[in-house]
Amino acid sequence: MRILFAEDDRQLRTSVARGLREASYTVELAATGEQALAMATADHFDAILLDILLPGQDGVAVCNALRSQGKRVPILMLTALDAVEHRIRGLDAGADDYLTKPFDFGELLARVRALTRRIADPAERKIRVGDLVIDVGTRSAHRGKREIDLTEREFAFLLHLARRAGEVVSRQELLARVWDDAKHAQSNIIDVYAFRVRRKIDEGEAVPLFKTLRGAGYVLGSSSARRAARGAKTARKR
Repeated sequence: MRILFAEDDRQLRTSVARGLREASYTVELAATGEQALAMATADHFDAILLDILLPGQDGVAVCNALRSQGKRVPILMLTALDAVEHRIRGLDAGADDYLTKPFDFGELLARVRALTRRIADPAERKIRVGDLVIDVGTRSAHRGKREIDLTEREFAFLLHLARRAGEVVSRQELLARVWDDAKHAQSNIIDVYAFRVRRKIDEGEAVPLFKTLRGAGYVLGSSSARRAARGAKTARKR
């Protein structure tokens, strides 16, 4: 799951981001309201943690702007302001939840899990690729009647491929979106997870869904979708 964390306190930003990454979330960071709004507008996130007292545009203004764009991503407001009127402002702006500083990190994680279970866009609740069904809310996957046992990171890996079903997804994109950790840049961690996920979803199945395109990346989808993806890649080369 991808989270945008907007916080101007560098120490808090670093410590919370570290904890979220240890919990297998991919985290992007913003230090100002303008930066948070630009990132949330241009990219997909599964949840946004938004400090209300950001420099420039404050968190309420950012939240208002995102909702006016039709963005339905779950938003958790964070602030040291405990007055009822500040909570009301954030909730009226379209925030889904509110957490007052200082907070326990375990409570923050629990609130993030609750928010991402209540996926804002019902169309994204379940993603289907052939007979593979991925439930984003319960973080589970089934192929036919068979439940697929996935770790948090394997689920994130598969979910990103499913959101791009039929398209070639590069190793670099997976590193950036699923790991966001520079220490893995030169490792074979993508190959390891690709092997694990492919085995779990395709082993014993008549129709494989997972394909490795050597030197290009990975494709999740039917054989026709994979052929279309390869055809598009060849056309781009020409």
